[in-house]
Formats: sequence, C-alpha cells, structure tokens
Amino acid sequence: MNKPDHSNLPYRSCVGIFLFKDDGTIFVGERLDNPGSWQMPQGGVNEGESFKDAGFREMREEVGTDNAEFIRMSDTVYTYDLPDHLLGKLWQGKYKGQEQKWCAFRFTGEERHITLYDGVHPEFMNYRWSHIDNVCDSIVLFKKETYESVLAEFRDLVE
Repeated sequence: MNKPDHSNLPYRSCVGIFLFKDDGTIFVGERLDNPGSWQMPQGGVNEGESFKDAGFREMREEVGTDNAEFIRMSDTVYTYDLPDHLLGKLWQGKYKGQEQKWCAFRFTGEERHITLYDGVHPEFMNYRWSHIDNVCDSIVLFKKETYESVLAEFRDLVE
C-alpha cells in the first residue's frame, strides 16, 4: 500500500506566542487533547489579520487573557512538518505543517487573569511558568527544533 504524498501541500500560516513574566519564566500549557505534551500558545492567522493581532487573539482564546505588552516579532519565519501519523488528519488535511511568526509578549496581568477554560474550544488543561532551559522538556518531538530556535531568538528578553 502506497503512502499518500503530502509534499505538495502548503504550510498553514500560524502565530506563536512567547509569553513571559518579569521573573523570566515563560508560559507553557499542557495540551487537552494530548496529556503530557506541553507547548507555548499558537494558532492560525485569519485572512487580513496581522501576526500581532492574531497573537493577542490567540492569547485570549488559549490563555484566557490579553493582559500583555507586545515586545517584538521574530525575525525568522519558522516552519515545521507534521509527522506522518498526523498528516491528513489535522486542519482537514489541507496542510503539511505550519509556517510561523512568533510574537514576544510580557505578561502584565495576575495569575487570576489566566482562565484556560473561558474559550469555546479550550486547548490547555493546565499551565506552568517555565525557565527557558526547561521549556523543551515536555514538547512534542516534531516541534522541538522550532522551539529551540524560537527560545534562542528571544533568550535576551528573559535573561
């Protein structure tokens, strides 16, 4: 049986959110659909929406707050491919992976402002604030290289 060829599929336009506190820790959430897998918030960019606006919207949807100050956008556009077992299953099978710009935001709220279950489709069951050197400890393997690069690009903000 031949495996379907997904190489001609495009990447999904996505924004990633590097949300950090003044103490240098970074927000990571445990995925509701994959317990034990953690990630920084991210999501699709709507047509006509800027990456910055998408970042604030996704933060409201996934973290439950937009109490944050925009600091800067990543210089790099990052891409990752989905592993074979997810190809054709996520995003109605339209994409082979994601193409991401990342927004760095400094959290200006309080813990009580984080409400993971306020959205219509919650993504996270739990969250924590992690030191930059620990963010990748529980990240799914196919995102790890991207995360290492994003963390390197924004390291100066948390040190």
